[in-house]
Amino acid sequence: MFPFSFEWHWDMSHIVFMGGLWYAICIMALGVNYVLGKSFMQTIKGDSGHGHDDHGHDGHGEHH
Repeated sequence: MFPFSFEWHWDMSHIVFMGGLWYAICIMALGVNYVLGKSFMQTIKGDSGHGHDDHGHDGHGEHH
């Protein structure tokens, strides 16, 4: 059941499970926010971050 349900009893197993669940959710949210923030900042600066312009291609599909 869910914590807002009247059948929920806060015992040690529920506390550990909910703590682990929210810990994992927070770690994933921090990672997603980091990536989105970094992507946003690179977009604002106009920096691709990979240097795709200097891979030996002349822009016409030919490799040198």
